Amino acid sequence: MSKAKQTPGGRALTDVVLELFRLNNRMLNAGDRLVSDLGLTSARWQVLGTIVAAERAQPVAWLARDMGGNRQNVQRIVNDLAAEGLVAFQPNPHHRRAQLVVLTDKGKEAFNAAMNVQTPWINRLADGLRVADIETTHEVISTLRQRLEANGESDD
Repeated sequence: MSKAKQTPGGRALTDVVLELFRLNNRMLNAGDRLVSDLGLTSARWQVLGTIVAAERAQPVAWLARDMGGNRQNVQRIVNDLAAEGLVAFQPNPHHRRAQLVVLTDKGKEAFNAAMNVQTPWINRLADGLRVADIETTHEVISTLRQRLEANGESDD
């Protein structure tokens, strides 16, 4: 039985991917601790941030797409945020059933509070790293994400 061999690039990228999995878990745990006093989780914070980053109100499916997440999971989180008064639903003039998700004033306050605790934390985390290295890392990760999206490998 023959086994396909990874190229040197494939081996190096496998190491990066495995490290990204470990990093993702650590980031989610750190994010949960960072915003727990605000009544948020990393997942809720991420949804709020995606809403803030959007140029206009979007339905849940679009938010999920922008996050690279599963629509059902994002819907569950949005429903929880709505129950807590952090987001609200508005009619969508383009689709009767896919309501638009918007931040409420309470949601804006929660997001801003999260960013206020995130700023000193992320500055400490970046301390001692070269900005050029951070930018290169961002470029590589973005390119990999775009390749996966172009190949349809990131769809639910």
